[in-house]
Amino acid sequence: MQNDVRERRAARGLSQGDLGKALGVSRQTINAIETGRYLPSLPLAISLARYFEAGVEQIFRSDDGEAR
Repeated sequence: MQNDVRERRAARGLSQGDLGKALGVSRQTINAIETGRYLPSLPLAISLARYFEAGVEQIFRSDDGEAR
């Protein structure tokens, strides 16, 4: 699973800690999502999408590049 959380976060000038605080998770959780070591729960994926004003499928894609 690929995502563009890092790019979206950086575009807003946020640190991993800032984004984690806004979503109620740790900086380490944001780092793990960005590096692909952790797939967020559905509620967290939806929170990320809402935060970035995008659809979940716009942020997360399968490794073949297609939304799932």
